[in-house]
Amino acid sequence: MKRTLIHNARIVNEGKTFWGSVFIEDGKIAEVKPGNIEASADLTLDAQNNYLLPGLIDDQVHFREPGLTHKADIASESRAAVAGGTTSFMEMPNTVPNTLTQTLLEEKYMRAASTSMANYSFFMGGSNDNLDEVLHTDPRKVCGIKLFMGSSTGNMLVDNRRSLEAIFSRCQMLIATHCEDEETIRLNMQRYRAKFGEDVPIACHPLIRSAEACYKSSSLAVELARKYNTRLHVLHISTSKELELFGNTLPLAEKRITSEACIHHIWFSDKDYERLGNRIKWNPAVKTEADRDAILKALLDNRIDVLATDHAPHTLEEKANTYFKAPSGGPLVQHALVALFELRKQGKITIEQIAEKTAHSVSTCFKIEKRGFLRKGYHADLVLVNPDSPWTVDTSNIYYKCGWSPFEGATFSSRVTHTFVNGKLVYDQGRFDDSVRGERLLFEV
Repeated sequence: MKRTLIHNARIVNEGKTFWGSVFIEDGKIAEVKPGNIEASADLTLDAQNNYLLPGLIDDQVHFREPGLTHKADIASESRAAVAGGTTSFMEMPNTVPNTLTQTLLEEKYMRAASTSMANYSFFMGGSNDNLDEVLHTDPRKVCGIKLFMGSSTGNMLVDNRRSLEAIFSRCQMLIATHCEDEETIRLNMQRYRAKFGEDVPIACHPLIRSAEACYKSSSLAVELARKYNTRLHVLHISTSKELELFGNTLPLAEKRITSEACIHHIWFSDKDYERLGNRIKWNPAVKTEADRDAILKALLDNRIDVLATDHAPHTLEEKANTYFKAPSGGPLVQHALVALFELRKQGKITIEQIAEKTAHSVSTCFKIEKRGFLRKGYHADLVLVNPDSPWTVDTSNIYYKCGWSPFEGATFSSRVTHTFVNGKLVYDQGRFDDSVRGERLLFEV
């Protein structure tokens, strides 16, 4: 039975920060308390007064396996994840082939069991014609159903009203949606192609994938969820207009409609396209400074419930294409936590809110079993952060398989020093324990 003692830490948990210790036994948290814990341990770690938080749970990543492994794979991206303090992830179904059958879904779980350094779950994909497969999804073992109500990487667009009505009315699981109205986007694309040909400037991206397109689709998803009392989770909110669709009067555990913000939508704005070009081409698009600031405000006042990355790597060669050929998405999972610590340094978010939005609330939103909090009996998924250890992002310290980051050249004030997954020290100041494997997430039903 493996025992680990972490002492001299500034523990961040459930709205409080206090100096104390955590004792881990056989992969679970055995004790959390202020001050010192007297216990014998196989490993004793002096946290040196750094911050100890629950490991991040990222509810939206694209690790590209199977079929797109020239961009990324579960092994490489989970490695980057733990280096950034993310201990659990939920991965999307727009791989090749698309995850539209129970057989394909289980194949992804089998692959993760042998290669993932972080804990994992995979969304079942919904399409216009796979309702029977969707309804056979096990809510105990699968995080949810993913619907692309706007096309993105892959070909999983669900645009048939009858199909949407059938899924929303019959599915008892959480439905996570990518919301952009396809017709609106198509008309915008025609307009800008007529003006610029194939050389549409990247600055037009948020005008093509417009606020109108986002709101039209998000409002439809909310309408259907209210009609059928469906458990709906709207991903990557990118506009201030959409915020009127979400409330903050109910406790999170009682909400039937929840939403997510992503790091890039609270960090970048349309002013960054000139500097970064296709590197910050995402769907939904990064929009105005006003949108960015409104999303952060909504995250902090609980209209938006959780924070994720939508980690979606592509190669630099792919990104170097013209506007219509360059794919949308970018790698983020390694740098999410240090970016949030930078926003904390700027006074825009507190460390307690970081723990809440990246761990506590994700666990509550998805009803994850015994993760996301520093509580006795919970899985020991932990991250230790030194808030005063500056470093600059460059290709020598990027772990993504694609080898680049939109944060290249940025200097962060903090760094992740240690990450524990199920009580095992998987990342230690630049060194990995490549023998560690995460576990399949389970969900309360």
